[in-house]
Amino acid sequence: MNILILNGPNLNLLGLREPEIYGSRTYDDLCKLIEAHAAELGVSVEIRQTNHEGVLVDWIQAARGKFDGIVLNPAAYTHTSVAILDAVQAVGIPTVEVHISDLSQREPFRQISYVRPACVAVTCSCSSARRPRQRSLRPSSQCLRPFRSEQP
Repeated sequence: MNILILNGPNLNLLGLREPEIYGSRTYDDLCKLIEAHAAELGVSVEIRQTNHEGVLVDWIQAARGKFDGIVLNPAAYTHTSVAILDAVQAVGIPTVEVHISDLSQREPFRQISYVRPACVAVTCSCSSARRPRQRSLRPSSQCLRPFRSEQP
C-alpha cells in the first residue's frame, strides 16, 4: 500500500507554534514517527508539507494512479479551500482528513471543514501535547482502515 501524506500551512512550525495546542514535537519528529509506524505496518508513505494552497492541489492531482490513498492535514485551508475539496473529489483517491488539534474544541470558524465532504474518514486530536506516542500514532492506524477495505 502506498500512501501520500500531505500537510498544509504552518505545520513546518510544529514545536514552536502554540505547543499547548499542537505539542512540543517538531515537524521532523512527526515525520520520523509516521515513517517508523508505517514501516511497522508494511505501508509505504511519502510525506510532504507546503504553505501554499495551489501546491497542495497540484500534489493531490498528481497522486492519481500513483497512490492508494491520501492522508491530508489541510491545516488552515480546511476552513477555506473549495479548491482542495474539488481536487480530492476529482481524483477519486480515498482521502482521510487529519488534524493535530481537536477542531470541535477550537474556535467556531475552525469547526467548519470544506474538505470533509470529499473524505472517507476524519481523525482529530492527534496532538503530542498529551500522551505523545498514542495520540500521534492513533491516526496512522485509523487512517489505513478505509484504504485496506478497498483492497481485494
